[in-house]
Amino acid sequence: MSTPIEILSSRVSHRKLVAPAPSKEQVDAIMAVALRAPDHALLRPWRFRIYTGDALKRLGKHFAAASANADPSIDTDKLAKIEAKSLRAPMIIIVSVIVKEHKKVPEIEQFLSAGASAQNILMAAHFQGIGAMWRTGSLCFNPFMKKELDMEENESIIGFIYLGTEEGDKRPIKAVEQGDHVVWYKD
Repeated sequence: MSTPIEILSSRVSHRKLVAPAPSKEQVDAIMAVALRAPDHALLRPWRFRIYTGDALKRLGKHFAAASANADPSIDTDKLAKIEAKSLRAPMIIIVSVIVKEHKKVPEIEQFLSAGASAQNILMAAHFQGIGAMWRTGSLCFNPFMKKELDMEENESIIGFIYLGTEEGDKRPIKAVEQGDHVVWYKD
C-alpha cells in the first residue's frame, strides 16, 4: 500500500485523457478539496466552471472566437485546431480568481489562493485515480475570452484543468534534485 507522500510524489500530467469523465460524486469530492485551499481572510476568491458533454463544444467555439479576436488574420485550419482543444478530455474545469478589495489581503495572495485551489483539484483527482492536466496559455490572458465566459471585470483565468480517464503509458517521472531548489539555513 502506498503512503500519502508516495501518492503525492507520483502525480504527473497525463497527455491522453478519454471518457469517462469523473462522476458527480468524484467531482463533488474534488470540489470539496478545492474549496479547502489556503485563503487569507476567507475571501473565497475562486470560481470553478465545469464543462462536459456538448458544453465542451461550446467552450471550443469560445476558444476559437477569442483567438480570432486576438488575431483576425488567423487561418481557418489553426482556428479549427484551437476549437478542438476543448475536446482533449471529457471534462474541463476553468479555475478563475475574482479579486476582492481587502485591506489585509493583496491581489497576489488571492491569485495564489486560486492557484492552490487548482493544485488541490489535481491532487484530489490523482488520489481518486483520475487523470488531470493543468493548462494555461494565451487564452488565460485573452480579454475576449473573459467576455465569452461572462466573467466579472475583476476576474482572471488561472487555468484550464482537463480531467478524464488516463489512456496509454504515463510519462516517466523524472527525479528532481532538491539541491537545485532547496536551501537549508541552520544555526
